[in-house]
Amino acid sequence: MSIDKTTVQKIASLARIKVTEEDLAYYAPQLQNILGWAEQLQEVNTNGVEPLLSVSEIACRLRTDVVNDGDKVDDILKNAPESVEGFFVVSKIVE
Repeated sequence: MSIDKTTVQKIASLARIKVTEEDLAYYAPQLQNILGWAEQLQEVNTNGVEPLLSVSEIACRLRTDVVNDGDKVDDILKNAPESVEGFFVVSKIVE
């Protein structure tokens, strides 16, 4: 696939990136090189290679999934300017 200024402008538009006319000429060959590298990866024979989650074979230790209240209400409410019965007090906003 060939990358030209029109294609770069389309990609920039989809990514919501403002690109000047000078930048279009600058980015077109760079994007072409990136696609070339991706095409090279497609040529690699990966038959018989199992997918990896990580390059190291360290198993992740997972904690048990237990629902709790965190038991930190008092610590959290210390940061509140005002609290009542374990809740933050916020000002009423009416439009």
